[in-house]
Amino acid sequence: MIFLQKYEQKTHLRPQTASRLPFFFPQKSFYDTSYGPLDKHGMDKREPLNTCETSEASNLTLEEDLVVVATLAHGKILKKRRLGLNQTITDEEDLEAIDNDLEEEIIEPQSVPYSLQSNVKYVYKRILKKGLTLNDPIHQSLYISDSNLKAAYLTANNWHLEVKFDIAHYVGTRIRPVTLKISNTQLYVCAQEENQPVLLKEIPEMPKTITGDDINLIFFWEIVRNHSYFRSAVNTELFLATQSSSFVTLSKPPLYMTDFVVS
Repeated sequence: MIFLQKYEQKTHLRPQTASRLPFFFPQKSFYDTSYGPLDKHGMDKREPLNTCETSEASNLTLEEDLVVVATLAHGKILKKRRLGLNQTITDEEDLEAIDNDLEEEIIEPQSVPYSLQSNVKYVYKRILKKGLTLNDPIHQSLYISDSNLKAAYLTANNWHLEVKFDIAHYVGTRIRPVTLKISNTQLYVCAQEENQPVLLKEIPEMPKTITGDDINLIFFWEIVRNHSYFRSAVNTELFLATQSSSFVTLSKPPLYMTDFVVS
């Protein structure tokens, strides 16, 4: 489990005093989100779908001063390491742990300002996972309808419509920038305006470098208590989101559900 915690650098502190600061401060996760009550038939609802609908188709630079703490599941600390401003993570163990530990928490202070990332370059590293499914908090599956990505309850008759995703890892200025590609296609999830359906963009070959206008292909994959959040690199206040039987959009909680179970 990897915990990343930012520490402010106070210029009036003496170095020997700053070094005695504790490693952790209590902090409430800003991902804690509550949704309104579902319709009484909501959990048992099955959305009928037209059966003809088919799905066509290493270095990591840190912007802030962080302390990396690697622990086992029972809490034993394996190692601690302070990473300074603009220092790079080159320890392959760190990257592997970030890539593979589904119980990882990436904690960033509420005071961190989020800004547009269009001037950043992301370089392809490797495929993290293939054939993953995304389910929202009310157990809806994702499928393709009329070239759009939608969320609904699927039944045994249309379960084959559920799409799977290949997730590719890129190296940039934040933790875990990724692309989401529909498995067995060349369709990539592409961010659009707030509360608008995401675009499925066909790209002939996997992009090796992503920058400029193509930054809308990048999402920051953040995992908190086994729930995954996909934050847009274009506008980091927006997340991949769903509502009941509706399009997948780029939105904010609590009106939209922004967490997924990835399996």
